[in-house]
Amino acid sequence: MKQQVLEGFIERIDGASSLGDLEREVSEIRDRLSAQHVLYHWINSEGRVFGAGTYDPAWRVHYLDERYMRIDPVVQGARKRFHPLNWRNLDWSSKDVRDFRADAQDAGIGPQGLTIPIRGPGGQMAHLTATMGCSDAEFASFNEANGRYLILLGHFFNQKALELSEIRNDDKDVALSPREVDALTFLALGYTRSQAADTLSISEHTLRVYIESARHKLSAMNTTHAVAKALNLGLLVI
Repeated sequence: MKQQVLEGFIERIDGASSLGDLEREVSEIRDRLSAQHVLYHWINSEGRVFGAGTYDPAWRVHYLDERYMRIDPVVQGARKRFHPLNWRNLDWSSKDVRDFRADAQDAGIGPQGLTIPIRGPGGQMAHLTATMGCSDAEFASFNEANGRYLILLGHFFNQKALELSEIRNDDKDVALSPREVDALTFLALGYTRSQAADTLSISEHTLRVYIESARHKLSAMNTTHAVAKALNLGLLVI
């Protein structure tokens, strides 16, 4: 990444008026770096979570369903360390972790990755991650060319995300897909997930994908929070 490209990203991040703007920048960074995926994720001291990334929504649902956060070496490492984490240097030796890694690679994530841990005020933690599906030598070149820029981008992302989460400008820009609206509407009406899936003629897995996608767009902590926010924003009519 060239200096002028970095400055362009920083300028757009600084000018972002919603968390949705930041999510679009994540995709732009991925494309500019020719990376496999880029993910920015934060959680503050009150437990509010925001994620902006290019991972498949189905993988996000699967990751949560399998409770992979408990064993994910990247998450554990980002909590404990302050310097960039090359995934190759993490401990992937246990069977559960090896199975998780294989699952992630089947979903098109890795095996290479660089994660930048970030610390904010009041116990807030975040990280910016770039993944690649390439050789060790190719990834070493990628890190050499882009690592320092990812550190800077991560901190600018975090600063802006915290600012926007405080003033909540993102709420007015939320746009759910028709299927996401349908999924949350049936949950708001008291349907179980099984009943909602049957009514929509989709599988429960597909329903979870819609719910998780809506939750991320709404920056909601869980499904109940997502339904409440969607109702408050007038996105659901019941």
